[in-house]
Amino acid sequence: MSIEISNESAQTVDEDAILALARHLFDRLYLHPQTDLSIVLVDEEAMAALHQQWMDEPGATDVMSFPMDELRPGSEDAPSAEGLLGDIVVCPQVASRQAARGGHSVGDEILLLVTHGVLHLLGYDHEEPDEKAEMFALQRALLTEHLGRPSPRETDS
Repeated sequence: MSIEISNESAQTVDEDAILALARHLFDRLYLHPQTDLSIVLVDEEAMAALHQQWMDEPGATDVMSFPMDELRPGSEDAPSAEGLLGDIVVCPQVASRQAARGGHSVGDEILLLVTHGVLHLLGYDHEEPDEKAEMFALQRALLTEHLGRPSPRETDS
């Protein structure tokens, strides 16, 4: 398992907490031990550029996911295929504002966004109500289990 975290933002983030969460997600979603994931934290300007380039939408967003090998979750008996899961890009500045509105810590918000991003990389989506219900229930369960307490608010990203 290769999980790379690169903080290119001006914000201080708890990279150890992000790494521990990513390992938890790999275990609980039965991802092959040779699966690779990249998590990049960027400032608003860089996120706005990515948001415009890839989604044709202005302004910074909280999280973006860029899948590579279109991996799917495995099971206890059959882990996922090995490969490149993809890249998650998180903007701590946007996360900070969302955390303030949600009444929880920036660290918790970033963990929520990373969980959300990993689920997107694994093919989960929230365009339709039933997809949203499934994705957000799994997101909440994974994060609550990892934190040992209720997860912070949902994300609409």
